Amino acid sequence: QVQLLESGGDSVQAGGALTLSCAFSGGTPGWTYSMHLMGWFRQRPGKQREGVAAVENDGGIRYADFVKGRFTISRDNDKNTLSLQMNNLEPSDTAIYYCAAKRGAAWPSARLRSDEYDYWGQGTQVTVSS
Repeated sequence: QVQLLESGGDSVQAGGALTLSCAFSGGTPGWTYSMHLMGWFRQRPGKQREGVAAVENDGGIRYADFVKGRFTISRDNDKNTLSLQMNNLEPSDTAIYYCAAKRGAAWPSARLRSDEYDYWGQGTQVTVSS
């Protein structure tokens, strides 16, 4: 069983920056971290969960349109970690951010679909005040 542990959530003012991290552990025998598609999702108050960014094991990346060049996703396959650097944060970015993992790959168009993913973390709260 895969365990995902997010960290880095905080309260910041608009225009500020945060870096979220996700630590991956466990897993099915034969399925290493590097074999997983990794993604960040968020759930804003009163809204459904939405994809933010995803990175394949081969480095292929997809961002949601609302990221608008403000966020950068990265993975370290040696440390089994996933990061999300968020700059120029807006109040609309206030949400619980979740790390997710999928065994194998996904079509580029599906990388931000929550139903593609097999494992989820508990989430970390990001609050952006104006």
